[in-house]
Amino acid sequence: MHEIRTFPDAAAWADACAARLSEALSAALAESGKAVFAGSGGSTPSPIYARLAQAPLDWSRIVVTLVDERYVPETSPDSNAALIKRALLTGPAAAARFTPLYHPSVTVDRAAALAGHALADEGGRLDAVLLGMGEDGHICSMFPDSPTLKALLSPTLPPAVLGVPPGRDGRAPSLERLSINLPYLVGARRVVLALTGAAKRAVFEREAAGDPAVQPIAALLAHKVPLEVLWTEAA
Repeated sequence: MHEIRTFPDAAAWADACAARLSEALSAALAESGKAVFAGSGGSTPSPIYARLAQAPLDWSRIVVTLVDERYVPETSPDSNAALIKRALLTGPAAAARFTPLYHPSVTVDRAAALAGHALADEGGRLDAVLLGMGEDGHICSMFPDSPTLKALLSPTLPPAVLGVPPGRDGRAPSLERLSINLPYLVGARRVVLALTGAAKRAVFEREAAGDPAVQPIAALLAHKVPLEVLWTEAA
């Protein structure tokens, strides 16, 4: 079983997550003079972003992007871009440059191709990644039973952004999405999976023992993603 680092309360957990992400960005800046951070949406990351935004980094040399996005403009309440701009790109971190996944294209697949080219232009490697996990075990927009799941989890493809169709018959996701694929995570410098609550821990432990071809958590472990799992019981 992969090590799960446990923290006594939400504050200590958020501090530790932000510190690990900041360390990876600092190391990248020292090595190459630039760094790329990819973050998640949802409510869980907000306290982490609040701390990371105050990190003493040269944010003007850092690119911020997302691990996934709903196929909606920033004016939508469902936009991860809008969330990360509110939560992270403030204070010192406001100097960072944001590279979106969403583009107002004719199709989600065309938008994904544009996003992939944009990330490739930034070097095609992620230095620090913050992941969350849904109670169905999804990370990024790698949803169970999605027709794009096997492609997203294929370790032999190059790093890419793929379009994800909406689920059928009530299955997630409810909207079209864009998602980075597993090779982006395999090639990252550091990936932090931030979990809260007993239910999420149980889901992680179940999924870790699953099939890497169709269960994203199992794929992270099987393909040696540089993963650190940080958990607190405080939801």
